[in-house]
Amino acid sequence: MGTIINFAAIIIGGVIGIVFNKSISKRFQDTILKAIGLSVLFVGASGALKESFQINNGALESGDMMGMIISLVLGSVLGEAINIEENIEKFGDWLKQKVKSEKDPTFTDGFVMATITVCVGAMAIVGSIADGITGDYTILLTKSIIDGITIMIFASSMGKGAVFSAFPLIAYQGAITLLARWVEPFITEEITASISLVGSVMIFALGVNIAFGKKFKVSNMLPALLVSVVYVWVRKFI
Repeated sequence: MGTIINFAAIIIGGVIGIVFNKSISKRFQDTILKAIGLSVLFVGASGALKESFQINNGALESGDMMGMIISLVLGSVLGEAINIEENIEKFGDWLKQKVKSEKDPTFTDGFVMATITVCVGAMAIVGSIADGITGDYTILLTKSIIDGITIMIFASSMGKGAVFSAFPLIAYQGAITLLARWVEPFITEEITASISLVGSVMIFALGVNIAFGKKFKVSNMLPALLVSVVYVWVRKFI
């Protein structure tokens, strides 16, 4: 139920954003896009700092920075080898043709950036598992509100491509929900923290792309989330 609500929130938010898009001039759209970029930068930075440092007996201690570095480097190499970014862009271009939006220059970028934004992060994983095991979709309900507002803003500045991020999301979160009973025993607090840290760094990189133009192939970093899980498991046996 949580993923369905999340899907609907993105669609509704996106439609509202498209309506606003038609009444906003290009100059204001560019300004809004920069503001979105800075906001995403802040969200990513705050999430990364939260997971990177803990207070223990009044002393500030750093988290497992080595795990983050290894996960991002190995994940990026794997993603580059598979060339996830290019494949997602090809899918976005195919989707653009199917919905007769060939003249929309921001369709594919909007689709890719919005998809990464709503799919990357611990809330998507932890919320989907909770929904699948206990039927508690509280986390995904909160995420739905955030995603609805986020996609509304994306759609208002980048057009309808952002709305189609709802489809990768329902496939991704839906799969986790269906597999939740099998996955749940392996998702510890340590793994959740690792996923959150790596995901937050990726969100920061996405913010850089939105605010300053494409600097990072964030899609190619996606395997880093899986590597972060494997890293935690392996470390337990070392």
